[in-house]
Amino acid sequence: MNKRTGVMVGAAAAAIGAAAILLPNANASTDQPAAPKTLSAHSATQLAASLKADLGDNGAGWYLDSAKGHLVMNVLSEEAAKSVTAKGAVAKVVHNSMTALKAGAKTLRDSASVPGTAWSIDPKTNKIVVLADRTVTGAKMATLNKATGGMGAGMVTVKRSQGEFKRYDGGNAGSAAGGAAGANGGQAAGGAGNAAGAGGAGDAAGGGGAAGGAGGAGDAAAGGAGDAAGGAGDGAGGAGDGGQKAAGPVGGSAIFGGNARCSLGFNVTVKGAPAFLTAGHCGNDSKTWTADQGGSQPLGTVSDSQFPKTDFALVTYDDTAAKPQSAVDLGNGSTQEITKAAEAAVGMKVQRSGSTTGLHDGTVTGLDATVNYGNGDIVNGLIQTDVCAEPGDSGGAMFSDDSAVGLTSGGSGDCTAGGETFFQPVTDALKATGAEIGAGGGGAGGAGDAGGGDAAAGGAGDAAAGGAGDAAAGGAGAGDAAAGGAGAGDAGAGDAAAGGAGAGDAGAGDAGAGSAGAGDAGAGAGDAGAGAQDPGAAGSGDSLN
Repeated sequence: MNKRTGVMVGAAAAAIGAAAILLPNANASTDQPAAPKTLSAHSATQLAASLKADLGDNGAGWYLDSAKGHLVMNVLSEEAAKSVTAKGAVAKVVHNSMTALKAGAKTLRDSASVPGTAWSIDPKTNKIVVLADRTVTGAKMATLNKATGGMGAGMVTVKRSQGEFKRYDGGNAGSAAGGAAGANGGQAAGGAGNAAGAGGAGDAAGGGGAAGGAGGAGDAAAGGAGDAAGGAGDGAGGAGDGGQKAAGPVGGSAIFGGNARCSLGFNVTVKGAPAFLTAGHCGNDSKTWTADQGGSQPLGTVSDSQFPKTDFALVTYDDTAAKPQSAVDLGNGSTQEITKAAEAAVGMKVQRSGSTTGLHDGTVTGLDATVNYGNGDIVNGLIQTDVCAEPGDSGGAMFSDDSAVGLTSGGSGDCTAGGETFFQPVTDALKATGAEIGAGGGGAGGAGDAGGGDAAAGGAGDAAAGGAGDAAAGGAGAGDAAAGGAGAGDAGAGDAAAGGAGAGDAGAGDAGAGSAGAGDAGAGAGDAGAGAQDPGAAGSGDSLN
């Protein structure tokens, strides 16, 4: 072998050896599926929309694994699963197609439209989940069982709800608008008031309440000491803390129309004009809406209201120059800016703000839900969640971070026992009305002044749970009173001290009263029962809710 041939043979051997090393590695990289991407809810929704379009009939819904940040796509074949995993999602091969699930939902609408029932498509179980509330018994339950039995256990699951499905609009009289939102920040817990101290002083700050009384909110003596005074626009957040408040009504704020109280959903614009969204059944309750129960602070007029079938209303602000903030009340004196709207997804973490119960959070559990409230009030295309709500929360904002997601419609249960709540998708309401989220929003309002709203009570706080007396919500835009008694929160603005001898000093229509250990302070211009007093007795707490 000559020298040149030896070099060539050596090079060939080296090349074969390198190939032998590289080839297994190359095979390993192609055989191993890509790891799922960790995604935000917004990014997951975008990827799901793209995959849904690619999969066509091979797709069967999707959901978010929020614990891991993964998008899970239901597919009907292993081949479709490969294309899903290649793009960073988790593939789950299922039996029921989306076409079959939607056909099953239509069957229920046609043959089992029983008052007190609701159903939605649950992509996690790849089934239709039917809920029957406590009123569904006897013949009604038999009708439901007959319809679902014919669909098979692999298609549908029937569950019982402990409550009763109802719309969440509330009565006007004696409501706790905004002040009851203090159930979040500023709530008395376990028999202790927010600001309790023997002969001492504690700040009285309402959570999520409406704006305080103009001028001064009027003092209310408790145990012979302690002012509950606040300046105009007083609306301190959580217990004893001042906070930033919106300049006008925002998502979750109380709105009043006729004999109804609801909650504002989201401020929007329509062709540049200011407006807001709320529930359609609220829009049907009244043509005009105000920020106070007495009607002295007009907000707007309903320009479009849709209920039943869907559940949204558009209210145009009377003041065409208004620039309401695109935000939601967080119930602690601060707000969350809302910049866009988003489609809901099962598994999405959401929050809801309403004028009765304030801020609560939970998870989306079903989509394309139908709920039968009775009396022919059947609504389709709703978002089902495990977030609680109560009467007066109707129309209130459901959101995820800075995205508007839903408008509170109704449900079952309450914020003590829990339950299911259904929401009108915001995206559908925007499309139907031509409204836009986040356009023309004003800046954050001035600071809510806690302003020495001290409440001294000989062991009793502003609204001591199970203790003495109520805290009344005062001021412009309040128009209602917070509930006293166990677990009652402070009212929003126009702070009030709980119980004690002595009467409240005169303020803007304020009056304080009470015998030893109990006493209410009414407050504020525009407040329901302004200047009225609600005497309490020792150990009692009046509930105005």
